[in-house]
Amino acid sequence: MSAPTSQVQSETAPKTLASSSLAGPLLILVFAVSQALRDVYFGFIFQRVDFFAVLLIAFGLSALGFGLWTLLREPEQIAILRKDMGAVVAMNVTTALAWSCFFFALSQIEPAIVNTIHSGMAPLTVLALAAFGIKLGGSGATNRLERLSYGVMAASLVALWVVVLSGASGAQGKTFAGQLAALAALLVSGSMITLSLLYSKRLHDIGATSASITSVRYLLTIVLAAAMTWHDTRQGGGLARIDGFIDFTTIAIAAVALIVIPLFALQAGIGRTPHLTGQVIRALGPVLVFAAQPLDSRLSWSTPTLLCICVYSAAIIAANVFHGWRR
Repeated sequence: MSAPTSQVQSETAPKTLASSSLAGPLLILVFAVSQALRDVYFGFIFQRVDFFAVLLIAFGLSALGFGLWTLLREPEQIAILRKDMGAVVAMNVTTALAWSCFFFALSQIEPAIVNTIHSGMAPLTVLALAAFGIKLGGSGATNRLERLSYGVMAASLVALWVVVLSGASGAQGKTFAGQLAALAALLVSGSMITLSLLYSKRLHDIGATSASITSVRYLLTIVLAAAMTWHDTRQGGGLARIDGFIDFTTIAIAAVALIVIPLFALQAGIGRTPHLTGQVIRALGPVLVFAAQPLDSRLSWSTPTLLCICVYSAAIIAANVFHGWRR
């Protein structure tokens, strides 16, 4: 005899739940691993190509591809997105600010430092919002050990500012003013991308799919990048610095492989992962970025950078462990 339906469901449910609970973190881990190559590669590319041109190529292709998918395969998603246009607009504004500031910083300072400060701002933003009574999914209260861990993490970010401004980082040849502006931009990029993910998760909660959210998430970014690229091209920069069709194709393929696809994996992952957990996984990326930096010959070894990143990683892992114990 076959088992009763209720018994079968009770036996299979734990496996299903386990698989579902792992899917989100694994997708975010894919993003964390791929961002190492992304930051090192585009940090090199931005030395000759304006970052707004890369933004236009990457997110133009993203919006085109996922927009066609949504229109042809998921047309009902358009009505779902219209239910919360406020979230769609807010997601576009925060995303445009985040990526513009992040890519600017990547053109000025060491990729591992860019990634660390950008990533570190995410959990700090979650905690800062929670202190003002704005609770994000999965954040909750923190205990003394968690707060201590985040305090150490914040101190490591301050130390990275000192590393950059004192000239001890692995990227040389940039002006003090440019590096200071880049560090300030990272405070904006890290906090804005956190808010952007919050709004995208809100759209997930009303039934929007990852593809439909991705199709509309970068519209303002594309408009801003197109305007700046048009202006820069007239001045001899922008698309004019891309050396022919092969160079354009190479950058476009890299943009899809290292930006568009990993961001889609992140978009799919955040809908299945508590917010703070997702931010902690993403914050482990700086170690991978530092390990990939030897691929760029213009970057030198920086022991102070490595030490700060190790302290940062240890602190964020400790915070994650203490958070898990408390829950």
